[in-house]
Amino acid sequence: MSLLLPSFPFAQQAQIIRSNQRDLFQVSSLREQTENVLRAWLGTRWLSRWDKEIEFIVKAGYYSLTIGRGTQTLGEEYTGIWLHSSHNDRRPSPQLRAAMILLPTLPPYIAARWGSSLPQSSMLRRIPSFIEILSEINLAIFYLRGTYYTLGRRVLGLHYISSIPENPNSRPPSYSLLGILIGVRLIYRLINFLRSGNSTTEKSDNQNGKQIVDGTQETYIDDISVSSLLSAPSPEDQPPLPAEEDQRTALDVAQIPEDQRAGRSCTLCLEERTASTATECGHLFCWNCIVGWGREKAECPLCRQSLKLTRLLPVYNL
Repeated sequence: MSLLLPSFPFAQQAQIIRSNQRDLFQVSSLREQTENVLRAWLGTRWLSRWDKEIEFIVKAGYYSLTIGRGTQTLGEEYTGIWLHSSHNDRRPSPQLRAAMILLPTLPPYIAARWGSSLPQSSMLRRIPSFIEILSEINLAIFYLRGTYYTLGRRVLGLHYISSIPENPNSRPPSYSLLGILIGVRLIYRLINFLRSGNSTTEKSDNQNGKQIVDGTQETYIDDISVSSLLSAPSPEDQPPLPAEEDQRTALDVAQIPEDQRAGRSCTLCLEERTASTATECGHLFCWNCIVGWGREKAECPLCRQSLKLTRLLPVYNL
């Protein structure tokens, strides 16, 4: 009598989607807690400067401690699914697991960190858009057929099996409509792209403040191109400016006694304030520090009162 080994069914679409959503929630929660600790230790300015590295480390760390060790992620454990290789019908090898960690984390980090420094005409700047389109095509196929949720798993040939037996009396939900809608959106984007390519001309339109540069239409604001404004580094990413070089104060900082200068520190960056700014509740911070904080949390970092960036008041004599 031969021994029959148990077989596991393929994971259903709903299981894969819930697993991915739960993993995204866990990564987001882990990143928020990490940022809170680093903000308390090193200040908002340091956190803004290295936010891309923090995001990469958090994502890589989460998947290294789960997929890298050959175990389930929290989302996979929640839905009862396991990764399986389509090539050898076994669990992923260490090489595949390493690729699974790096593919969704390393390319986005490289594009976010150095993509804006590439020239506008460089083909490398179009790679993130190309990958985004491929990911949407893969997602549309997933909603229609339900096998590979991400582009990386499709490339590596990794699918999910379920530890929950199929119920022959129930019909799993269908997500085909979502796949059709994504396909319609992709067709619409393709039509717009073809139309814009056919309508591109080599003349300038000075009345509307537009010029043609390298075959593409460039918009200018006060003789400054919009692309240069968008690619300019954020003030929050710049190194701290010495208080003596602060151009946004009417004080001669060098003449202020040392004991008084010690009371001019910003509680966010822990350095002497530059471009002093007051909140509605009366607390003083560096302009870049409080703006960076306000974009993440709409509350004063000291008293937790509601914070509105439009209500910040620059102070030139403090």
